This record gives sequence, structure tokens and C-alpha cells, in this order.
Amino acid sequence: FKAPELYQLPYRNQADYADALKSHQKALEIQKISLPPNHPDLANSYENIGEVYRHQGDYANALKSHQKALEIRKISFPPNHPDLANSYENIGEVYRHQGDYANALNSHQKALEIRKISLPPNHPDLAVCYSYIALVHSNQREYANTLKSHQKALEIALNSV
Repeated sequence: FKAPELYQLPYRNQADYADALKSHQKALEIQKISLPPNHPDLANSYENIGEVYRHQGDYANALKSHQKALEIRKISFPPNHPDLANSYENIGEVYRHQGDYANALNSHQKALEIRKISLPPNHPDLAVCYSYIALVHSNQREYANTLKSHQKALEIALNSV
């Protein structure tokens, strides 16, 4: 663990989102002073802040935070780095919670494409991508596509054990 991560630990799994948000924001401020402006750790902090906002239902700020994380990761990493997939996945979940299913599906498909390139074919993270895509299809009441995506997730999960 690095110092900013230790600062965040007490709030990681608690429902006290206001304190968690303050903690993550404090960690980000420390990192902004000590790290270059596009350091990957900053992206991780923006991601953590985005997740707190998402859990609070503050989707506008969640989206801003996750987009900032993606922006940093695009500068810091090669185009098919798994951390970019994490950003797209988080953005997709914000869109899904907002009911913007077209953008949610697009983001989750970007995450899937990156993971298909960067991970082995039966990696569990691929199953997670297909599960998120299935959720979007379900929200759209596209049940045939929901089933296909869940089946693909299950197939990967069973082969990754």
C-alpha cells in the first residue's frame, strides 16, 4: 500500500459515502502535489472518487471523475492496457444507471474489446464484461441478447476455473 491508499482504507467498504469521498479527495490532493499530472495513481484516485459518486447516485460527478481517469490512462498507457478497460467499464456503469443504454453498451463493448486483446481468452475479467453487457441488454428488454451475453460469461467462467 502507498500512503494515500492507507488513508482511504477505513472507508472502503462502509456506506458512509461522505467520509469516503472526503478521504479519496484528500488522497487525490496529496497525489497532485507529489506526482506528475498524468501519473496512473491519479487515475486510480479519480476512479475511486467516481465510484463513491456513483454509489451516492451523483452520476454527473461520477461520470466526470471516471472520464478524467480515462483521460489520464489514455496518456499513461498503451491503447489496449487493461486499466483503460476498467475506465470504460466504470463509465458504462454510470451510463447504465442513468438509463443511457446506448452509451453504456458502447462503453462496455470498448472494455470488452480491450480485454479480448490484452487478456487470455478465458480470463475471468472477460466474463465480467459479458455480464455487464448482459445487464445493459436486460435493461433494454433485449432478452435474446441478454441470454447470449450471460451464456458467454458463464462459458468463460466455467473454463477459467
